Amino acid sequence: MDLQRTREIASRVEELDEVGSTNAALRMFATDTDGWPHLSVLLTENQTAGRGRLDRTWSAPAGTALAASVVLRRLPDIPSARGWIPLAAGAAMVDAVAAQLADHAVAVKWPNDVLVDGRKICGILAEGAGDAVIVGSGVNTAMTEAELPVPTATSFAALGSTVDVDRLLATYLERLSAWIDALAESGDAVSSGLHAAVVERCVTIGLDVRVSLPGDRFLEGKAETIDEDGRLVVRVGADTHAVSAGDVVHVRPAQR
Repeated sequence: MDLQRTREIASRVEELDEVGSTNAALRMFATDTDGWPHLSVLLTENQTAGRGRLDRTWSAPAGTALAASVVLRRLPDIPSARGWIPLAAGAAMVDAVAAQLADHAVAVKWPNDVLVDGRKICGILAEGAGDAVIVGSGVNTAMTEAELPVPTATSFAALGSTVDVDRLLATYLERLSAWIDALAESGDAVSSGLHAAVVERCVTIGLDVRVSLPGDRFLEGKAETIDEDGRLVVRVGADTHAVSAGDVVHVRPAQR
């Protein structure tokens, strides 16, 4: 792939013809801190054993999806602030996708799934790797409608668009780098502006939701906001619950 713009932003870019998981591979490579500095990227269009949140498997026909992982080393000193990294990645990818799909509604479903017209085009998984964090993203690029894994998924091709991968990655890295730098400098999602940016892009807020919680429990209510710790605040009757982890289903379709 021609990745000129991406290479101007990333510290290092390596493209593999095939790999099981870009996150798993980058975790091994990233032990070489000098060789793989902050904002290094590993990518492929043929990931054979990808993983999503909650240990879900993620796969796609070769050449129809982009899997890209980036190593982040410039991190906030405050551990709790690092919980905002996956949300920052989701917001950054929203901007990258929206830049090429201007006629569509692009938003985040909490915490970091990227939706286009209410259907998922990208999933994100952030994982610790020693003193670094690796953020992987899987974007449906050239999948046809018939190749989409579920009816709630979409792709650039299914939307009648041909993605510019270099532009997509470059925009994503620009936004992600800026928000991570601001978060590291302030140590606080609110003062860094990241909290407001995520809330602005999050379509989950204001919708009726069903949240699957650990222990086969469920929470049904209205998503009111995202708190200062990145948790989804759900109102159930007179009570509010702050959800730090869970699988969210939009009961009422997104309108944004």
